[in-house]
Amino acid sequence: MTDMNSERNEDKEPFHFVDNRRIDPETGDVREGADQAGAGSAPAGAGSDDPIAHLDFDPAGPIDDELAAAQAKATELLDDLQRERASFTNYRNRALRDQEAARTKGVEDVLSALLPALDDISRAKEHEQLSGPFAAIVEKVTGALSKFNVESFGAVGEEFDPTLHEALMHQEDPDAQAITISHVIEPGYRIGEKVVRAARVAVTGPAQ
Repeated sequence: MTDMNSERNEDKEPFHFVDNRRIDPETGDVREGADQAGAGSAPAGAGSDDPIAHLDFDPAGPIDDELAAAQAKATELLDDLQRERASFTNYRNRALRDQEAARTKGVEDVLSALLPALDDISRAKEHEQLSGPFAAIVEKVTGALSKFNVESFGAVGEEFDPTLHEALMHQEDPDAQAITISHVIEPGYRIGEKVVRAARVAVTGPAQ
């Protein structure tokens, strides 16, 4: 029996132990070639830039139904918010335009009511009849109107503009090259670019 066991042991390959430890337990030094050997036995993705490459799941896999529903709801709410914001912006701009239009209309109504008095002031200036306290009052009135962007226009020598001037009298001049204002009967008034009353004038122009 002993001879048979010996023969069987001789037929088997001898067992060899390979020490793959990186640190030599006797010297404590790093063994030569340990880094290269360890690199081959490292888990997949351990040396890559992706920290989850070695994990057993697909991050780009199907999204959970609850998460998908939440994302859809968030998108819907964002769209609603953007629509409300656009609606508010349009409302604010419209309100500002209406406010400015109402302000201009109020100034226009006041100016229209003052036109007879302003015409008297213009005639008094033309005849140099403004003096003393009356001149100071006129200065305050014109200064107050200018704060509301009220401006008078129309002067002798200006070229006639039918959008700004109303010609009440016309005199021919064979030497004239264009129609010009020869006399201002009543000055015109405007608020910004809006003409409240055209200047009423006498003009001189070439023979027709």
